[in-house]
Amino acid sequence: MLNCITPPSSMTRRRALGLALGATALACAPAHAQQAAPLDVVATTGMIADAARRVGGDRVEVHALMGPGIDPHSYRQTRSDIAALARADLVLWHGLYLEAQMEEFLLKLAERSPVVAVGEAVPEADRIAHEDYEGRYDPHVWMVPDLWSPVVDRIAEALSAARPEDAEDFAVNAARYKGDLARLGGYAAGVLASVPVSAQVLVTAHDAFGYFGRAYGYQVEGIQGLSTESEAGLARIRDLVDLLVRRQIRAVFVESTVSDRNIRALIEGAAAQGHEVIVGGELFSDAMGIPGTYEGSYLGMIDHNVTTIARALGGVAPARGMDGILAAGG
Repeated sequence: MLNCITPPSSMTRRRALGLALGATALACAPAHAQQAAPLDVVATTGMIADAARRVGGDRVEVHALMGPGIDPHSYRQTRSDIAALARADLVLWHGLYLEAQMEEFLLKLAERSPVVAVGEAVPEADRIAHEDYEGRYDPHVWMVPDLWSPVVDRIAEALSAARPEDAEDFAVNAARYKGDLARLGGYAAGVLASVPVSAQVLVTAHDAFGYFGRAYGYQVEGIQGLSTESEAGLARIRDLVDLLVRRQIRAVFVESTVSDRNIRALIEGAAAQGHEVIVGGELFSDAMGIPGTYEGSYLGMIDHNVTTIARALGGVAPARGMDGILAAGG
């Protein structure tokens, strides 16, 4: 049995035994002082991964399958993804048919491993019905901080189920993060309301901003449907050009995960009718910015979006966002 009694007080013997005592310190410590290895968590999207890191802190190690510029609607798991998902302590995916090409695999994995669809924490009453698939919903709930809050709660619950001894820490971290979400929601509402009502029209590459429009009172028009897999017809392009000209909308927006080809067609069509339209900026729709940057976090992603939209459409918003830390020109 390990002897944890301090050696005799001889200075020479203390020095001689110092390394040995250091090596056995953890075994001598109370059981509660020994922290288990971090939970191995795999998240499908960057937004989920970011929330898991904020809630889990140093008790988790989180890997996101999809990075900047990756479209989750069409993403298929790779061999390395399958290996990471199979060995993870916990898998967090969005659900609501966002990861359409991975859904069957994830549902099968859930039969033998902890797999949680965190986006489905948003109550059905708060969801928008999917335009193309009966019984399914618009998955883009992260566009509104208030709707992301129940997702954070679900992530905290999933982490707590996987590591019950850390549940209290997860709850504290989640509450702190939800406070940040509430502050971001207040900022978003304020700057977006500063846009003249007649100009509160958001035209983007695909219809990822339905929840945004409902929350902030904007008319939202995506060239493509809810999924980037849908096609934009010439009639849709013509209708949107007519809208831009009729309403004198001065800016449209490209997305980080979608080709700008159709947006350029809108600009050219409006120009042919004598109305100038500019690209108001690039929005983060289905993925965040570069890891390690503010825009590579959920808070930075939404701060960038609402600040960019407000400024491009004639509203008043600080150039560097809510806390003055957006990238210059963001």
